Amino acid sequence: MSRTMWNAAVATGAAAVFAGVATVPAGAAEGGVSFSRVSFNKGKPIVVGVQEEVEVHATFRMTTTRKYKYGPTVVPYRGKLSSTDTLHSAVITSDCHVVNKAKGICDFEEWVYIDPRNLDFGNEDAGTWRTAAELAIVVGGGDIDDMNIPLQVQRATRVTVNAAPEPVVKGRTITVTGKVTRANWDTHTYQGYAGRTVSLQFKADGASSYTTVKKVTSGSTGSLRTTVKAAKSGTWRWNYYGNPTAGAKASTGDHVVVRPASS
Repeated sequence: MSRTMWNAAVATGAAAVFAGVATVPAGAAEGGVSFSRVSFNKGKPIVVGVQEEVEVHATFRMTTTRKYKYGPTVVPYRGKLSSTDTLHSAVITSDCHVVNKAKGICDFEEWVYIDPRNLDFGNEDAGTWRTAAELAIVVGGGDIDDMNIPLQVQRATRVTVNAAPEPVVKGRTITVTGKVTRANWDTHTYQGYAGRTVSLQFKADGASSYTTVKKVTSGSTGSLRTTVKAAKSGTWRWNYYGNPTAGAKASTGDHVVVRPASS
């Protein structure tokens, strides 16, 4: 989304300048620059809420013997490389960590910031993006390459839980309620997420992990409700596994003590 404001990348790392004594390495892009070893958010989806700026970490390698102005940067993009929308409010690139000075090989770290409060950011920005690597060259313009790495940008979800009564007699009914909501980037609020399949999970006292007991579909306001028989003490939670445009999220746990039935 380079809708002007999003193009304001801040590359603060000092640009490394290599003497042009080596030939352009094999596989270099048309601008005499090649990028490799790109890792963006460790391949995980980028989940964005409604208020908090998100910091995304990236690493990459660049090979060039050309003198450049600043950067380089690796960012999410959509559209064509020649006329692209990029997704960031700011980018900070580290100094060059020299791998091979003669060949102009550098490793970089990068921090990309995405602020959902930006006026150009909206619900339409959820979904699949691609990764572009770019460098501004002192003479001859610049170089921008599609790294062929897809990125999922997702709206954050929230999930709540309440299990009652607490405590409960063994064999009686426990009612588990909750709600799943999703970030609305247009209104900067969380709204009920209807029609979602959410797993009710239980972890018995002394157990190390949760087990899915049943699955429930959220109502028109995102509400969740079901009943189970009380068998043993433990913790109940709801777990939503997400989708391409909405992040995965589990609720906190609600512990219920199950007491023996009176003889």
